[in-house]
Amino acid sequence: MTAVALPTPSFSFPAVPPAPDGSPTIVHLTAEYAPFARTGGLSEAVKGLATFQSRAGRAVVVFVPLYRTVRDHAPDLAPLGRPIKVDLGYRSTEVRFFREVQPPPGPKVVFVDAPAYFNRAGLYGEGGRDYEDNARRFAIFSRAVLDGITRLIAGPVLVHAHDWHTALALMYMRRYGGLREHFWRTPTVFSVHNAGYQGHFPSSVLNDCGIPPEVYNWREAEWHGRVNYLKTGLAYADVVATVSPGHARELRTPDGGFGLHGVFQWLGDRFLGITNGIDQQVWDPALDDQITANYSREDTSAKARCKAALQRSFGLPQRKRTPLFGMAGRMVTQKGLDLILNSHLVWNMDAQFVFLGQGEPRYERALTQLAERRPRHVGVQFDFTDRLEHRLMAGADMFLMPSQYEPCGLTQMRAQRYGSLPIGRRVGGIADTVEDDVTGYLFDEFTPGAFDHAISRALARFADPRGWAQRMHTAMGRDFGWERSAERYDAAYLHAAAVARSRG
Repeated sequence: MTAVALPTPSFSFPAVPPAPDGSPTIVHLTAEYAPFARTGGLSEAVKGLATFQSRAGRAVVVFVPLYRTVRDHAPDLAPLGRPIKVDLGYRSTEVRFFREVQPPPGPKVVFVDAPAYFNRAGLYGEGGRDYEDNARRFAIFSRAVLDGITRLIAGPVLVHAHDWHTALALMYMRRYGGLREHFWRTPTVFSVHNAGYQGHFPSSVLNDCGIPPEVYNWREAEWHGRVNYLKTGLAYADVVATVSPGHARELRTPDGGFGLHGVFQWLGDRFLGITNGIDQQVWDPALDDQITANYSREDTSAKARCKAALQRSFGLPQRKRTPLFGMAGRMVTQKGLDLILNSHLVWNMDAQFVFLGQGEPRYERALTQLAERRPRHVGVQFDFTDRLEHRLMAGADMFLMPSQYEPCGLTQMRAQRYGSLPIGRRVGGIADTVEDDVTGYLFDEFTPGAFDHAISRALARFADPRGWAQRMHTAMGRDFGWERSAERYDAAYLHAAAVARSRG
């Protein structure tokens, strides 16, 4: 497998210079990065961390595929250097690197252009089905970024890969001669944002994706007779992190490890749980220019105007004292839609519910039917926008997160900052960031009855305006910024550097 420059004219570009203090450039490899490509929390988590690191003075570069959606946000792109040829198996792919013509301050974003693989309507699939060539698509991306690092970035680097889509990069760095020679002492960190998605493929993809046959064993790439990209990344990373301490504990258990609990246990002290943060400059109801009226922790009176606006937006009657529950995000099994759709209170209570976000067709149909049955109580919009999410956070009294599992979750943090108290299951990052009967309401069993009991407890407090205001005040004062999370990532980077130095 090689990467060879094609004989086409080159373009001048400023290589990323080495940091003045000699520290490595942090290089993030990710399949999603807001606002260019996003389906969920991955894009925002990587964007948040990279942005904070850049603000803190670190040199940061982010590599992301040049999907069709990138052009919606960055129509003017400039090429970086000449195209390269990436050989995987018996096929070659031409790849080019681009950046924005006028990039904003912050991390330097490099788009990896392989049109045959990424110039498509979806990121991972269309019509509810994954693309059949996802194994090769992300193998091409993972291999190409390594050549991009050597061409575009001067000085030492630390590679921080995210989720299964980038896992093969860590293996290529250690298994291929030229790459191994260049990257042998390069520290690597692998973040697992959602272990429920692992990149399972038939063993027939081995050659097509440049995976050496000796890697296909039970310790590295093989999992129940299939190739497992996530497992491969775990095997080759110097340090592995997941997105909350609670979820790190869950991943080491047979019930919570998605079949990889033994690997997470094997990692020992090289496996960490680091809670994500949120950008508290963006998610601040006192400054937010996307909501109807601004309000603060000290004066929440204008939240009533936001609630009325949210009710209008979803076609619901404007009722000030009627409890309004909101939910925003992907409408999928993981998010607990089955509990909501089987909840006695959701179907019968004199309260209002608004749902925002696309998801599995069966859940979209079921929510549509619920709204048709209860038009004065339930509103649904599947066209997710940032503006609507901000308005939902500002207008809702309570925020629903009855997740089957939740590695970290960002929305429960945002909701608390807006005084919308979460009702969530005590799993992963929800358990780490919501304090029961103080800043929200938690339940344990994944049953409609347990979910309804948590709603009932919240409603009992909501009936007491003074007590509810106290809980809102506490929730809005919680600090979910990236400062503490970034400090823990710095410690993880130091640990990875020590592991890299110890390699013979």
